[in-house]
Amino acid sequence: MRILTCDEVCQAEQEATGRPGMSTLVLARRAGYAVAQFCLAHFKFTSVCVVCGPGGNGARGLAAAECLQGITNQVSVILLAKEAGELCPDADAMFSRLAIEPIWIGDDDAFDSASVQEALQADLILDAITDAGSNTPLSAIAGRAVQALNDALGTVVAVDAPSGADLDSASPVHERRDDLVFAHGIITFIAPRPAHVFGELTDGPIAVSEIGVQPALVPNQTGLEAITGQEAGIAFPPWTAGVHSRHLGHVLVIGGSKAKPGAVSLAGMAVLRAGAGLVTVACPESIWPTVAGFAPEFALEGLPETATGTISLKAADQIDALLEGKQVVVVGPGVSRNPETGEFIRQLLTRCPVPLVLDDDGVDALVGHLDVFVRSGPAPLRVLIATIEDAGRLMNIATGQVIDGLEVARSIARKIGSCVVLKGYRTVVAGVSGETWINLSGKSAVAKAGCGDVLAGMIGAALVRTAANLIQGQETSEAVSKMHRDAALISAYLQDIRVAAAVHLCGLAADHACGLLHENSVLGSDLLSAIPEAFGECERQRDSRVFYLQT
Repeated sequence: MRILTCDEVCQAEQEATGRPGMSTLVLARRAGYAVAQFCLAHFKFTSVCVVCGPGGNGARGLAAAECLQGITNQVSVILLAKEAGELCPDADAMFSRLAIEPIWIGDDDAFDSASVQEALQADLILDAITDAGSNTPLSAIAGRAVQALNDALGTVVAVDAPSGADLDSASPVHERRDDLVFAHGIITFIAPRPAHVFGELTDGPIAVSEIGVQPALVPNQTGLEAITGQEAGIAFPPWTAGVHSRHLGHVLVIGGSKAKPGAVSLAGMAVLRAGAGLVTVACPESIWPTVAGFAPEFALEGLPETATGTISLKAADQIDALLEGKQVVVVGPGVSRNPETGEFIRQLLTRCPVPLVLDDDGVDALVGHLDVFVRSGPAPLRVLIATIEDAGRLMNIATGQVIDGLEVARSIARKIGSCVVLKGYRTVVAGVSGETWINLSGKSAVAKAGCGDVLAGMIGAALVRTAANLIQGQETSEAVSKMHRDAALISAYLQDIRVAAAVHLCGLAADHACGLLHENSVLGSDLLSAIPEAFGECERQRDSRVFYLQT
């Protein structure tokens, strides 16, 4: 879902309302329904107060009030105007539909009246005071309304944006001094703006309803996209009838060491949980019993090992045999930083003919050898998962130097022609296609050991869907060869989306695990059991057409 500026959203809205049967009033009513749907999904309330300005966002607030009237009979409306003549046409049209008498406020002193104070005691308060994109200082009445909402004890939901926020700004809200509403949740429309993604406007849910507008043809100045359940729907479409495990794809996971046998096990299980049909785990022979005990579904391959229990360079002799019949390779979880193991990884990178995901200690094998990861022309996709510290070492950035995660991810992606996943509070996915995605799910909940291994496995499962979809229903080994030939024709953008979707799903699983446990208590293994709920959440978003930046 593209991150647009306020002007671009306005352009998309204008193009949509130029079509027969579409108008700004229709969009306002759709927005009002989406607001009601959002509030019912997240908050408990028996009384509602809607605070509306005279502009287009006020029309959305009035439309929401109309919808909520059918749910609770305790709905009050505060209009920041002296009379209906001050309302914009859409707001006036929605006002005429209301079955309740609003409270008119013509000056800021009116907020002290008993009727206003009683209305603001509602369980749920909707902020529809200002129109996004105006970038003008708050009027005295609007400023007083912002203060009143912040003083209220009820749950505050911002319609489109918290009043007072500059949606085109990517600065966190605590770095700005403007008066603004502090909301418990936000629902915006058509597309997210920079502040929705970077502004830290709320700790609560942030959702986007496109309200029937498809802004695909407008420019995208930010060059960024936000990852939501929409991308997950593209990456993980429903399977057709009659599939079996071979149709669901076969992923090879290479990793593990005597010191870290659990990491490769987590990655292998994540591959299966995220939808792949088969997984083969290749690990040092000495940790076979541990890995086998983790999941009976694994196929196992033992690899020669060093004296310290890591994968030996002798394992390079088995690369061709390991890759046979596999559509995607995940390498790195728990692999250690042994120099001999690093050389094995570099040889694997140069010889692997299928998409490959490199994670964890495997990234260390690229320091000083980034050229072996370079992808050019029709070469299969490579995905590099790194932390900001890894990125600094790969790009030879001095320790302690401030690193712009967004720009360094893009720089590495351009340099090596591969997809880069830069893990962090907001994970960045810089794609081969040149597009860049920002993920808000998971956040600090995925910072613990093991969570990165789960992410690597989920990305592997997402990528194998590309290969598996190509061979679904075909029965010969020649079909697999055809899949390899056709892989070069697959859109780079769609491959990037699969990576981005896996990142978002992993974060959603962490969010769900936090809801059941606590962010201090969530373990990497907890994410495995939460993956089904992450898929379910994305399906609910697709059904409701309300997509979440953060839940």
